[in-house]
Amino acid sequence: MTQPKHIAEGETAEQHAAFEARIQRREKIEPGDWMPAEYRRQLIRMISQHAHSEVVGMLPEGEWIDKAPTLKRKTILMAKVQDEAGHGQYLYHAAETLGATREDMIEALLTRRAKYSSIFNYPTHNWADVGMIGWLVDGAAIKNQTMLAGCSYGPYSRAMVRICSEETFHHKQGKEMIVLYAQGTPEQRQMAQDALNRWWWPALMMLGPHDADSPNTGVLSQWGIKLKTNDEVRQEFLNEHAPELLEAGLTIPDPDLHQDAAGNWVHGPIDWSEFWAVIKGEQGLGNERLATRQAAQDEGAWVREALEAYMNRAAKGEAAD
Repeated sequence: MTQPKHIAEGETAEQHAAFEARIQRREKIEPGDWMPAEYRRQLIRMISQHAHSEVVGMLPEGEWIDKAPTLKRKTILMAKVQDEAGHGQYLYHAAETLGATREDMIEALLTRRAKYSSIFNYPTHNWADVGMIGWLVDGAAIKNQTMLAGCSYGPYSRAMVRICSEETFHHKQGKEMIVLYAQGTPEQRQMAQDALNRWWWPALMMLGPHDADSPNTGVLSQWGIKLKTNDEVRQEFLNEHAPELLEAGLTIPDPDLHQDAAGNWVHGPIDWSEFWAVIKGEQGLGNERLATRQAAQDEGAWVREALEAYMNRAAKGEAAD
């Protein structure tokens, strides 16, 4: 007999009904609780993708640490990159509570079986890009992550609380940088505008395909993993950022952008072919990003081997040298 959709072999309709009743009561699902295999799979896919995005996301900004215009900006950027590394750690740990292993997740990333946010495959051309990433990319991330802080899986939900707090600082720092440039010399204003031209559409796309084209939205919403759809989060991002960018004196590179009768900002058509091409590595810096991660994995092998040897000796009660 064919099992109903989302009910795996060995699971029962009664188990699913009890689980969904917990979701409806907005209870948190914890690692030791029973959960459908598909719920576990979707969470591992989503959380590991999120973790990969934090780690790969360090790369485009890390390139600018030694090029920062002042010591203050350098210190801020170093702290931000360090935060992103920590976010990746929180998220990998959350995925591990579901039975995933760090080794399998990293291998999936390096072999392209796992995705990360396509926005980190875009190049950074100048210092204004660093500020615009903070304002737009982190701004979009906060909208998504604030929603995820209420998700049904406890460890993921709790990881989001600290991550959102730190991302808020990144967002404010990026906005401050761009507003200063927008009020500066003609050259600085042009740098800010050029950065907006480069990052506006990728920021909209990073929130995911339109709901009708998103294959996972239905089940993620059903099980309380996502409390809002991609388009709902994108609308929140637009309503906050469009008026702020215009107030700063910048021109949003969308001739079709307008407000509807309800006051919501409406964007023009998104070029989703670019989105998928960047994800697949056909455009952008995906190959370079993964090569950098592979080099880091290879160069850090001796550390992992030494730690494993130490832990094995400790488990056997042997004294360390």
